[in-house]
Amino acid sequence: MSTPTFSVIIPLYNKKAEVAATLRSALEQSLRPLEVIVVDDGSTDGSADIVAAFRSPLVRLIRQPNAGVSAARNRAIAEARGEYVALLDADDRWRTGFLAEIAAMIERWPGCGLYATAFDIVSGEGLVPGRTPDERGPVDDFFTRSMSCYVAIPSASVIPRALFAEVGLFPVGMKLGEDQYLWTRIARCRTVCFSPERLVLYSRVASNRSNAVYTPERSLHTLEELYDPAASEASNEYVARVALGKALVISAKGGTDEAARTARFFGWTRLNRRLLRKVRILNALPAAWRPAVLDWYNRLAWRLARKGL
Repeated sequence: MSTPTFSVIIPLYNKKAEVAATLRSALEQSLRPLEVIVVDDGSTDGSADIVAAFRSPLVRLIRQPNAGVSAARNRAIAEARGEYVALLDADDRWRTGFLAEIAAMIERWPGCGLYATAFDIVSGEGLVPGRTPDERGPVDDFFTRSMSCYVAIPSASVIPRALFAEVGLFPVGMKLGEDQYLWTRIARCRTVCFSPERLVLYSRVASNRSNAVYTPERSLHTLEELYDPAASEASNEYVARVALGKALVISAKGGTDEAARTARFFGWTRLNRRLLRKVRILNALPAAWRPAVLDWYNRLAWRLARKGL
């Protein structure tokens, strides 16, 4: 079997302080990518100039007006020439063996719809291992496993380019949950393969975090449209979990009606009752209180996770 070819795609928006290290991590892979496509989504901080200064023939910079992360990824996918599309956010990094490990999994378990690895979280307190599966190989049930740990995050995920013609692209205009939207469509028709090797550095400390700048979405797509009575209960519960987690952020940003609508739609959930109650409680508070309450809760949850609780 020949070595697979990889197109690395990087959506870029105002990550001037991080993008150079991200690019270097892609270019220094032990298995060389076919190309690294950076789509600058209307950056205003000079991020694109940092990319343009790279002299590698592998790097291709595309500039477009700001249209959101999904539109930027979709543009890069349309331009890609590799057999596989390797996602990498502009503030994250790969360790040198990432693409080699993905290629080894493809050789051993061909035909999967998504290949992913474990990751470390870069926080203000140093590196923290992400909560991921321990087994290498096809995941027995992506949706059930994803309810208790992270099987796939964008910067640790690689997708066969041909599969996008079957499952569609990232949902343009969706600002939170756009990756889980696509994972759901993939995992309902293909196997997901995972490696516990921690080959990705996911940043929680970079500038311009998406969850910190949430504004109302303008998208033709919703997480609600993924509910399918004919699909497995686990997949529908996974969608509910993603949507309700998103509703917490929306509520904290003042999206009272949207959060309430999500809570009503997913009121049927059986496995996410606790999360549903959190959305309803947060949404019942005065809007001015919600950001501080959610921030306090998230900080507490982070500290407990650090202690293994």
